[in-house]
Amino acid sequence: MLILRITCLTFLHLLLFHFTNGFNTTAAKVDVGIILDLQTPLGKMFKTCISMAIEDFYSKNTYKTMIVPHFRDSSSDIVSAASAAIDLLKNNQVIAILGPQRSVQADFVIDIGDKVNVPIISPATSPSLSPQESPFFIRSSWSSASQAKAVAAIVNHFGWREVVLVYEDTNYGSGLLPFLAEDLLESNALVSNMTPVSPSADNDVILERLFELKRMQTRVFVVHMLPPVASRFFKMARRAGMMEEGYAWIIADALTSLLDSVDSETIEAMQGVVGVKACSPRSSEVQNFTGRWRKRFRQENMELETSKLNVFGLWAYDSVTALAESVERVGVDASPRFNKTVVGRNSTDLEAIGVSNSGPKLAHLLKNFTSKGLSGDFVIKNGELQASVFEIMNVVGNGANSVGFWRKNHGISKRLKKGNDADDDPKQRLGAVVWPGQTSEAPRGWEVAAANARKLRIGVPTKCRTSQLLDVSIDEETGKVNASGFCIDVFEEAMRSLPYPVQFEYIAFKNADQNSTSYNYDSLIQQLALKKLDGVVADITMSAKRSKQADITIPYIESGISTVVPIKEREESSWDFMEPLSSELWLTTAAFFVFTGFVVWVLEHRLNDDFQGPLHQQVGMILWFAFSTLTFSQKEKVKSNLSRFVVIVWLFAVLVLTASYTANLTSLRTVKQLDTTDFRDITMKGESVGFKEGSFVRAVLDATQPDKSKFKVLTSFQEYHEALSLGSTGGGVAAIVDNLPSIKLFLNDYCHKYTMSGSIHRNSGFGFPFQKNSPLAPDVSRAILEMKENGKMDQISRRWFGEGGCGSSNATAADSKRLTVNNFKGLFFITGISSFSALAIFLFIFFYKNRLVWSSDVSLKHKLLQLAQRFDHRERHVELLKKSAVVNCEEMVAAEKSKAISCMCCGEVKWSTIELVVTRP
Repeated sequence: MLILRITCLTFLHLLLFHFTNGFNTTAAKVDVGIILDLQTPLGKMFKTCISMAIEDFYSKNTYKTMIVPHFRDSSSDIVSAASAAIDLLKNNQVIAILGPQRSVQADFVIDIGDKVNVPIISPATSPSLSPQESPFFIRSSWSSASQAKAVAAIVNHFGWREVVLVYEDTNYGSGLLPFLAEDLLESNALVSNMTPVSPSADNDVILERLFELKRMQTRVFVVHMLPPVASRFFKMARRAGMMEEGYAWIIADALTSLLDSVDSETIEAMQGVVGVKACSPRSSEVQNFTGRWRKRFRQENMELETSKLNVFGLWAYDSVTALAESVERVGVDASPRFNKTVVGRNSTDLEAIGVSNSGPKLAHLLKNFTSKGLSGDFVIKNGELQASVFEIMNVVGNGANSVGFWRKNHGISKRLKKGNDADDDPKQRLGAVVWPGQTSEAPRGWEVAAANARKLRIGVPTKCRTSQLLDVSIDEETGKVNASGFCIDVFEEAMRSLPYPVQFEYIAFKNADQNSTSYNYDSLIQQLALKKLDGVVADITMSAKRSKQADITIPYIESGISTVVPIKEREESSWDFMEPLSSELWLTTAAFFVFTGFVVWVLEHRLNDDFQGPLHQQVGMILWFAFSTLTFSQKEKVKSNLSRFVVIVWLFAVLVLTASYTANLTSLRTVKQLDTTDFRDITMKGESVGFKEGSFVRAVLDATQPDKSKFKVLTSFQEYHEALSLGSTGGGVAAIVDNLPSIKLFLNDYCHKYTMSGSIHRNSGFGFPFQKNSPLAPDVSRAILEMKENGKMDQISRRWFGEGGCGSSNATAADSKRLTVNNFKGLFFITGISSFSALAIFLFIFFYKNRLVWSSDVSLKHKLLQLAQRFDHRERHVELLKKSAVVNCEEMVAAEKSKAISCMCCGEVKWSTIELVVTRP
């Protein structure tokens, strides 16, 4: 009766259209099959939209062809859909089929279409149906795989790292899972569980599955179901107490788009749910069509109380328009629609139908079709309707409110606008969301102390090299594990700093070999990979190998590898005072002493009586004055400004040299020296090296020494001391290789016997390992950063390590070296430049004053002799000679013996042969 009623109404509308719109009676009739679930509200909506699309298309223009629809009801059944398709092909010879709605129905009908070359235009959204694999399948809706990135963007927006996928246990429900898992992983979120729900499952079974999910720590659920199953599922979720504060639910496109079809009780149970759906334009054309559709739908379906048009109806409208345009372009041949081959009695219905003549041409046009429709840009590429914008909805009150949009290459935005929203605040890109429990605070995404949840199992080693780092004991009566130490205090403070409560208990880890006095950290971390422990607290050094088995927090203490060696007294020597300076520096210093004394003598010789006299006395004065500056005991006063400048610079240089010499001599006399400097030097000599069992150091040692017999495993600081005391030749070791925190603790106890030597080989430091993909790892890392910033980490460090003893100081002081010329290059350069400059200025002035000597006609030998005599005479007596010179040069020549000398006469300098005798006062 329903089919008869729908057919009659459709005929009446077409008849009305024929008389009122000037129907072209000469147009060729093209039969098209339409398979829908006409018993469902969605199927009825499809039917009304398709009928209106045909009427609207042919009312605008006169066409040579006209689609004649043939509706069939698939009754939500696979066999009925397949039977309807065969009936349409056999009895109506349709050239195309629209539908069916469901993916499981479309799977069969697509195979039929491929055999008879008839295009199948279906809104089936399952990714398992691929237009690339079927040449005659055209998807007239967005593939459900296209929403995976939008869902992953929501998860990433709120910083959730684990989600649970709950899906309808059908081909349609499971088809989305691979795409969701991949896109979530790209957004740094892990799918921790996939839970199927069968459409035939009763409420008790659904409730049991929900309680299983409730016992998990994850509180973010992505649901991919059709409305019939989803309606019962969310009602049971509310009964299980999972629609309360702390839970996050995200629903997929199919359910979000069809929320109008579910009952009010389901909407009430889904309060706070977030979903994505295809975004439909809000144009005036859509509004006008919606009004006409609502009126038409009520006439055809008076038994339905309410129903709303959604994007699936708009896609159906645009699909019919695309089909009508393609049919018009292909046309209808006069020849038979199907090419039937000769068949026998036993041939099937499909073989009897043959293959469509126009189907390949029609499918080719439809697989790559572009138009502007009611749904917006209606673009079919390679048989797939291309997705564009998803709208993010939030179920609140009696329906769903829009809180944002998602676009490919743009991500989430609060408003639908062109351009990039990258400049916006990421936290403000989404509108206000009301979560389950009527709260606006986004859920954390997981809960450690969930109902019925077990405590976290934190493994601790029963043995450690020192109780300051970690000390573990087990109460014999209660079996409770008691742990203390620096590592424990840091871990517990980090747990208290988390924004949520965390319940945990310590689990003592023992070696399989009960006789072992130590432990193996690699086997301890392996317990995380085996899911036997949730985390580990110990002085564990981070490494690439260990990170493959566990997620490790950022280091809570910086670390590195270095060497501890014994220290001994230096051997006494009679020449120890020569050790602070190298031989090159001694010679360079002596040379500058002599050079500086010579420069001062040159500058003072003509002015200062102390720098005159016999040759041996003047040489002695040069050496005496220069070396007396070493003790600042020189008594001679300098009179020349140039001399004073040279002496001041030189005294500064002497001060620096003496201070450096004194400091280095003191260091060499008081500081004890190392035998060697680095563990690589020790291993190259073939001496034994000790290290802690189960530590990361073993891998470093293996890379430097192929002879493993030179490595000795030690388990405690006491064993360190004993092995170093014996030495390599006495059955012990020449050095200990360990991480810096352990070395620091060891030297605090033995700082006067051992010291840290050589370079520090940096590594990643100590961290807390957790199970792979555990949400605790990033949260604890943030807590460690906060502890470092607010000073709590320093307080814990001082509580266990103190302020630092002599262990750190002797390591740096023990590396005293002899001073070389390179250490004082700058100082000697300044001193040399100062002396040379003063000497150059003096010579320039001297030669300028005696420039007439060079202009005389005497030989070069006489010129140099005269300059030497002038330099050797005191400048004061020369001035007296100038003042008392006889004006009459003739008389001086007659009175004295001959010797070349200049005299002043009548304001002019003339040369005569006289002998001038100068006596000292």
